[in-house]
Order: sequence, then structure tokens, then C-alpha cells
Amino acid sequence: MTTECDQKASMSDQESITNFTVPAVAEETVAPLSDRGETVFALEDVSVFYSAFKAVREVNIGVRANEITAFIGPSGCGKSTVLRCLNRMNDLIPGARVEGKVYFYGTDLYGSDVSATEVRRHIGMVFQKPNPFPKSIYDNVAFGPRVNGVKKKDELDHLVEKSLKGAALWDEVKDRLKTSALGMSGGQQQRLCIARAIAVEPSVILMDEPCSALDPIATARIEDLMREIKSRFTIVIVTHNMQQAARVSDRTAFFTTEINPASDRRTGVLVEYAPTKQIFSHPSDIRTEQYVTGRFG
Repeated sequence: MTTECDQKASMSDQESITNFTVPAVAEETVAPLSDRGETVFALEDVSVFYSAFKAVREVNIGVRANEITAFIGPSGCGKSTVLRCLNRMNDLIPGARVEGKVYFYGTDLYGSDVSATEVRRHIGMVFQKPNPFPKSIYDNVAFGPRVNGVKKKDELDHLVEKSLKGAALWDEVKDRLKTSALGMSGGQQQRLCIARAIAVEPSVILMDEPCSALDPIATARIEDLMREIKSRFTIVIVTHNMQQAARVSDRTAFFTTEINPASDRRTGVLVEYAPTKQIFSHPSDIRTEQYVTGRFG
């Protein structure tokens, strides 16, 4: 996804661009979960540092295509840090560095020939607080395609309509596309941000606490939307809401913190990663059971 963050970090990016080969998923023929085995992301011994501080250590996860994967855990356990590894948003944080390997359809995202800008075009992101641009509804959705070279009005019109329909927003805004996005409700703004993300046709959408600033009705709309669009996108969501993870995700990764003997500070660790039903009914680690039953965290 092309955002204001990309403008800060990538307009002067002189790295060569790797053209990822991302398999397409036909909307009308979606395989059942048991038949979907393709790995989109493979994290191998991933650790993230902020200067000398190891914020997260040795994470190993495989994220499958067209599933919703949830990251849960207490504050400070590294959920969002790991999420930002998947589209190189940590590159924007001074002193941050990633060790280990992060593969996207087999391509090393941190390889010397890979542009962070191109990574973010294939891997969109929706943030905790809705962040529409101070532009019209139409221009918010058309922003990414325009940056990517789409200039013809009929093409932009088609992409805007398709993206707003994909975000379950078209019927609500089709008669006011030229009005400011800042006048929308919070739930509508968040769905607009999802439409803006999918307008550049990524294969993955990352969501960092996308419902934390929304009321229960708006949250339910976003959750319904996630279920609807996972046939076309792989979704990874960070959430503090365990009920939300249980409702919408196919797989869940539980993170917690441990004292780092070298620094006497807490470092995030991955405790368990499994199908969501198993995490919430029969977790294999006592720490997971204690967290999902509310006994700590």
C-alpha cells in the first residue's frame, strides 16, 4: 500500500525493485481451509532490535494464504513489532533492525535487491486509528492507483467503485464521493482506509488493532468485512480483544514477555501458534491457557 509513510521513506529510495510473483486467487472458486496449504509468510528465527534492546526474539511462524491470522498477547509483547516486519514498516524507526529471515512467497523481504516501497505495494496496512487523508472520499481511494501510474478517469472510477464495494462502503457514500473523508463516522473512516489499501490490489492486508477506536456496531462491520474479503486477501491482525480473535481468525499466535537476563528488560517471545480453536480450547502451553482464561495479562 502506498501511504504517507511511504512518501517519507521511499520517494528517494534508489534500491532496485524485485517483482514479486504473487499467485492470484479467483474470487468465485475459494478452496476450503483444509485445502489451502500455501505459505505466504515464513518467519525464521526473527528477532527485532531497537538499538541495543532486543524487543522480540526468535519468532518462527508460517502464515497461510487466504486465512486470517491473529496475533494476541499482553501489551509490550511484540505483536505490532512482528506485524511491522511483514511490510518493513520497522525500517521507518531509527535504530530498528531485524535479524533472521522473513520470506514472502519465498522471497527474502530484507534482501539487498528488494525495495521497501514495492514490498508495501503488495502488503497493505490498516492502522489502529482511522487515518483518512484530508481529501475527498474519491481521492482517498484513488491516491494509491494514481501514485502507481493510473491516470485515466474511467480506470480510476472503476477502481474506486470496486474498492469501496470491496470494503462494504459503496452504498453509503456513492452519492457523496467528492465530499471530505474527514466528515465520515469513525467506522466509515476505517472501512475507507481498508478500501484505500485494497485499491492498489495487494495480496496481503495487515491490520494493527483496527477496531480499538470503534464502537461495537462499527467493530462488527469490520469483522464481517474481514470474513468477506479473506477469499481475496491474506489478513494478519493484531488485537487485544481475545473475543475478536476467536470470532474472526483461522490461526492465532500468542506472544508474551520474558525477562532478558542480559538487559533486565522484558523481551517479547512467541509462546504458541496454532489453529484458533485449539488456542482457545486446548492450548498446549500453560501460559496460553492462563492468558486466554484471564488469569494473567
